[in-house]
Amino acid sequence: MQLASPLNVREFINSRPLSRNQWWLVILCFLIVAVDGMDVAIMGFIAPSILAEWHISRPAFGIVMGAAPIGLALGALFAGSSSDWFGRRKVLLFSVLGFGVCTLLTAFARDTTEMALLRLLTGLGMGAAMPNATTLLSEYVPERRRAFLVAIMFTGFNLGSAMVGFAAAALIPAFGWKSVLVMGGVLPLVLLPMLFFWLPESARFMVARGYAAEQIGKVLSKVSQTPLAGVTQYASGEAPTGERQPINVLFQEGFRLRTVTLWLTYFMGLLVIYLTTSWLPTMMKDAGMSVDRAANVTAMFQLGGTVGALLVGWLMGRLDPNRVIAGAYLLGAVALVVMGLNGLLSASIVMLVVAVGFCLSGAQTGLNGFAPGCYPTVARATGVSWMLGIGRLGSILGSSIGGVLLSQGWGFEGIFTLLAIPAVLAGLAILLNRRSL
Repeated sequence: MQLASPLNVREFINSRPLSRNQWWLVILCFLIVAVDGMDVAIMGFIAPSILAEWHISRPAFGIVMGAAPIGLALGALFAGSSSDWFGRRKVLLFSVLGFGVCTLLTAFARDTTEMALLRLLTGLGMGAAMPNATTLLSEYVPERRRAFLVAIMFTGFNLGSAMVGFAAAALIPAFGWKSVLVMGGVLPLVLLPMLFFWLPESARFMVARGYAAEQIGKVLSKVSQTPLAGVTQYASGEAPTGERQPINVLFQEGFRLRTVTLWLTYFMGLLVIYLTTSWLPTMMKDAGMSVDRAANVTAMFQLGGTVGALLVGWLMGRLDPNRVIAGAYLLGAVALVVMGLNGLLSASIVMLVVAVGFCLSGAQTGLNGFAPGCYPTVARATGVSWMLGIGRLGSILGSSIGGVLLSQGWGFEGIFTLLAIPAVLAGLAILLNRRSL
């Protein structure tokens, strides 16, 4: 390809069909998010067995349940946003290595203090992986298909979270809860060599950071499977922000409102999702269900979320994304109230868990696909990672207060009816985000 003017990377990617290597990138990011989802959700499924074996109370175990979300927040805020300086690929490789090793070591923790520390370190790696996988994929796919393809990637998170539930149901009776953590640690480490050899750096990041044209062309031509040897200049296709510090872009005029509303929406959504997935198995066990039955029912939340994510992502490419995401959150609030009023042992509990996961996890995944397009390349990873990091405070709150509410006598009906409030607030916040676009 011979060009007299700089090649606009954004227009180049938007104008072409997806190559085989771009689809391979979708698969790699899917696998990163899948093992991330497994290790995020893993404690909720093994908690009942640990409580029984170690003879500790739910509030005492709350420190363990809340440790990973704290690590996720810190990992997103610092390690996640560092990729706007050091690159998406490097941060992703280190993050997968980190949470794989730490999950494996958690199987050998001797008490809640050691386990909480290891879950905190695990969270640091997981917190960096999610925003960078999202950012990298969004920078290599056409914008018209971005929401749906990112949604496909995020189904890996839901499927990974569901798989660990089914694995826990099979492994715990036979080998104990430690075997689930060993599995959760080994799988990311098995994935790591594939990422090292096949995961590319973002061409748009390389342009924004002033890499040599030869380096950019080598990476972009491989991913797009198009010869670019004759191209001597590349352009990002984005208006300059006037800021060298990525974090400052988030609060510039034009970005300030969208930043705050994205944070609020993500916070509320994760509060609901983490309280549900972290404590629903324990509530079911207390109601008389077996551990394996409780794990299987909770895993249906993630399966519902997988289907919901695909539908929300598909609709976002055809309708107003803000309204699609808001509608899913508001329907999720209705489903939460209905589930709470029906009770844990109702015949429809599985269907209702699927419905809640379909709406709320679908909305949350849609938000992950929507956020990268809200920021320019120089601050994209920072914008996405800070949304995840600030939003993770909601997951910390949700993971921690579940045990407190239960110990204070709150029942299933009261907790899940109460959770409808943050779901509604999430829907209203993303509707307000429309004013910033």
